[in-house]
Amino acid sequence: MKSTTIYAFMAVCCLSFSAQAQKQDRKALAKTILADARLDTIQKKALKLLDGFSAGTSYSEIWIRDFNTFIKGSLKVQTKEEVKSKLLMFFKIQGNDGNIVDGVVEAAKAQGGYDYRRSDLLPGWAAHKNTVETDQESSLVQAVKQYVEVTGDQSILTEVIGGRTVLQRIEDAFSYIRKERWSEKYGLVTGATTVDWGDVQPETGWGVSINDKTKMAIDIYDNAMFVMAIHDFLAIAPKGYKTVENWKNIADQVKKNVRKHLWMKDAQKYRPHIYLNGSPFSKNFDEDKILYSGGSICAILADFNTSAEVAEINKQIVAAAGKEKYATIGMTVYPPYPVEEFPNMKAYLYQNAGDWTWFGGRMMGALLNFGMAKEAYEELLPMVDRTLAKKGFFEWYDVQNGEPKGSGNFRGEAGVLYDAITLLKNWAEAESKKN
Repeated sequence: MKSTTIYAFMAVCCLSFSAQAQKQDRKALAKTILADARLDTIQKKALKLLDGFSAGTSYSEIWIRDFNTFIKGSLKVQTKEEVKSKLLMFFKIQGNDGNIVDGVVEAAKAQGGYDYRRSDLLPGWAAHKNTVETDQESSLVQAVKQYVEVTGDQSILTEVIGGRTVLQRIEDAFSYIRKERWSEKYGLVTGATTVDWGDVQPETGWGVSINDKTKMAIDIYDNAMFVMAIHDFLAIAPKGYKTVENWKNIADQVKKNVRKHLWMKDAQKYRPHIYLNGSPFSKNFDEDKILYSGGSICAILADFNTSAEVAEINKQIVAAAGKEKYATIGMTVYPPYPVEEFPNMKAYLYQNAGDWTWFGGRMMGALLNFGMAKEAYEELLPMVDRTLAKKGFFEWYDVQNGEPKGSGNFRGEAGVLYDAITLLKNWAEAESKKN
C-alpha cells in the first residue's frame, strides 16, 4: 500500500510539473509573439494596401472569394457604408436561380473573355461567374457574417433588393447549391474538377467555364466552404427568423458524408475527388496520393476533424512544404499534377503546387482552434519573412526559385496575413493575462 501511495503521489507531482512547464512555455511564446516587430510591420503594410477592393494590380474586378478574405482589414481603413455597398453589389446582380457571381467590374472595364451579365439593380457594372467553381455563394455569406461581426450592423440582413431581403437572398444562394451543385447520391456539394480550391479545369481551352469536356466531381474545399457559410448564416440570422430549410441539419449531414466519402482514414488525409461522370485523368494515375492543402485547411476550419487528425494533417502539410526549397504551408498540392494529366496547368505553376499565402495563412486560425499556437506561429513566420523580403504582397510564389508570381498588391494575401496575425496576437494577449 505504501509503495502504491508513493507512486500515485509521484504521478501527481509529474503531472503538476508538466502542466506548470507547459504554462511557462505558453507564457514565453505569448511574450515572443507580442514582441515580434515583424508582425506589426506586416499588419501596417496590409492596412495600407486595403484602401481598395479589387483583388490586385492585375485585376479590375472585385472578386468575392478574395474580398471575403480581406474584409476585416478593409473595415479598419474603409467606412462600413463603403464596405457594405460592395457586399450588396453581389446581391444586386445575383442570378434568378440564386447563383452568385465571382467578380463585379465597372462596365467600361468589362473587356475580358468572360460571359458578362448586367442588372438594372446595379447600373454601370458588369459581372461574371467562373462556372467551374462552387465557392462564390459560400464566400459571400462568410463575408456578410464578418461584416456583421465587426460592425454590429445587422441592417444589411434586412436590406431589400429587388423585392427580397438579403436574408432571403442568402437562402436563395444556398438553394442554388442544393439544386444545381448537389449530388443526391453522396449528399455533398459538387463542382467541376479543379486543383484543390482552384478555378481551372484540366482540359485545354477556356479553363474557368464548364463545357462538354468537363468532369463533375466532389471535393473537400467546396463542402467545407458550404458548411462554414451555413454556420455563419445561422450565427447572424435574427432570433425567430424562419428559414426555408433546416440548414443546420444539412450542414451536419454534409459533415457526416464528408467523413464517409472523402476522408481516407488509413492515410489520414482527404481524397482529392469523387467523380460523377468519369475522371479526366488516365487510369494509371493515382490521384489519391496528392495532398490537398487548402481544402484540408478549410476542412479544419469547418470542424470536420478531431484534434489528433488536425495534428496529422498539419504534419503532412509541413512535410510536403519541406520537400521544396522555397515552399511554405501555402503550397496548394503535393506532389503536383504532371502536365500529361493536367494540360491546362504545368507542374509548379499557379494552383498546381504554387505557393499561396492566401490559403496557407488561414492555417493559423485552424491551428489555434485546436490549441496549436506554437505550430501556428512557427508556420506563419516563413510567410511573414518572405513578404518582407519581397517587399510586397503577391498572388503566389514559385516554390522552385522563391520568386513572386501573378498579381502584385494582392489584397487576398494582405488580408489573410492581417487576420492570422490578429488571431495570434489575441491568443498571446489572453495567455499573458492568465495567472
